[in-house]
Amino acid sequence: MNWLIYAALSGIFAGVVAIFGKIGVRGVDSTLATTIRAIIMAAALLAIVLARGTFSQAATIDRRATIFIILSGLAGAASWVCYFRALQLGDALRVAPIDRLSGAVTLSWLFCSCTSERLPPRGSAPRSCW
Repeated sequence: MNWLIYAALSGIFAGVVAIFGKIGVRGVDSTLATTIRAIIMAAALLAIVLARGTFSQAATIDRRATIFIILSGLAGAASWVCYFRALQLGDALRVAPIDRLSGAVTLSWLFCSCTSERLPPRGSAPRSCW
């Protein structure tokens, strides 16, 4: 599968997260709900990595990549905590589109912070800043 299919599936699954999350946080502390979600995700991802036989590659990840993976995890955790709290307080149909502003944040970073990365020509893969 190419990246576009995965991106579309990601959008579909993210929409389902909003639906299930909205129902799930009723009467439950949003941070507790996020923690339970994270545990389920970690277990599912660990099962996939073990099934694919790629867990041993963790020892080969260099320090710089490890730092950015950790930072990504912390940003993701903060995003989830805020997302589930927003779902608890607001309508899913209003929360989900605002949550998707992550694309605007990414684009602004590309345009403002990363001089070596440009939007690629149509149909080509982007280059990495790092």
